[in-house]
Amino acid sequence: MHVARQDAEGLVYVSLAQLMALEFSTRALSFVGRQPRGSLLSGSHASRLRGRGLDFDELRRYQPGDDLRHLDWRASLRTGNPVVRTFTEERDRPVWVVVDQRMSMFFGSTRSFKSALAAELGALAAWMALRAGDRVGAMMFNDQHIDSITPLRSRTRVQALCSRIVHYNHQLDALQPDAEDSGQLDTVLQRCLAVAGHDHLICLISDFAGAGPRTLQLLRQLATHNDVIALQVYDPLALNLPTNGRLQVTQGQLQVELAVGHQPVRQPLSDFFTGRFKDVATLLRRSQVPLMMFSTAEEAATQLRTELGKLGRPRR
Repeated sequence: MHVARQDAEGLVYVSLAQLMALEFSTRALSFVGRQPRGSLLSGSHASRLRGRGLDFDELRRYQPGDDLRHLDWRASLRTGNPVVRTFTEERDRPVWVVVDQRMSMFFGSTRSFKSALAAELGALAAWMALRAGDRVGAMMFNDQHIDSITPLRSRTRVQALCSRIVHYNHQLDALQPDAEDSGQLDTVLQRCLAVAGHDHLICLISDFAGAGPRTLQLLRQLATHNDVIALQVYDPLALNLPTNGRLQVTQGQLQVELAVGHQPVRQPLSDFFTGRFKDVATLLRRSQVPLMMFSTAEEAATQLRTELGKLGRPRR
């Protein structure tokens, strides 16, 4: 189902130039670096995000100020002197940016379509990872296909990633009928499990339509050995239907105008949108994966900056 508006302002389709230009919007942004006090990704959430792993470097004699947790007791007993293990931070790590471009995302009532906002968020996440020195890869999917790009640390890889996102974004068309849920979201998460072994960062950008118990199980499995962040894209219509006027709803070639000013029309529609939205948000929270929420009514980069610095209070 897609909402058509008479004033077609905002973004329906993205361009490669648009996604490449977002590189300059990621300064001082990081999913795993030092976050502002109270950030969603700091404090009580810190243990959820591992950051880069540590590689063992060498054994050496204990020096005042060394972390006692790094004492190697066997080596200390063997040599008769306290010995500590030293580590170096891994130079980079794989980051998977997973971007949903299913027909459920081809929907917008305000500034942009969910599919366009997700594409922008995918590019922002890729630029952030590259700026942090990580290897960047991607997984794009629609209702029929899943496409992946192996992580690599280069601007060329980010450009290739953005190009594929644009390709999937431009395949969306209002004349396509809405696809019945075929479990594609769960299939994508299973694909993520196959490619992400340990200490990967997976950014899932989707409206999470079709999420269910199996989705919850897969998210928990994925987060066992990896850092997973969910970026839920939504349209304000899901939270607040207009109280008057007419809403034009399209599905393929069929178009219907709904008089949302009439309570018997507005209430069932409102119950449908808000119910589905809340069910998905509740499921994501149960997965214990950090959740950020993005509205089609606002610019992607501005919202990302706000979400990363948001006070770590529980959402209601």
